[in-house]
Amino acid sequence: MLTVKENATIVGIAEIRKVMREVLEEMKTNRVILTKRGKPVGVLIDYQEFRQIEELLEALEDSVLGKAAAARAKRKDRKWVTLDEAEKKLGLR
Repeated sequence: MLTVKENATIVGIAEIRKVMREVLEEMKTNRVILTKRGKPVGVLIDYQEFRQIEELLEALEDSVLGKAAAARAKRKDRKWVTLDEAEKKLGLR
């Protein structure tokens, strides 16, 4: 195991079996980068950090999609149909 910067530690795949207990401890404070033949292949992070990243990405996605929808709604050359129109065309209403 090698700590490369303040919040990252590198562990080889072959080594992880031997040091799993230490890796789990290390994950509490640092990201653990898994390598195979010296090349990064994965990252282990604390579950709470994962949830925070996931929530941030969901919020950013919602923001981006909302802005795209608002911009599309303002366009004059409408090339889309509303949900109501689509349902009527498909005979769902």
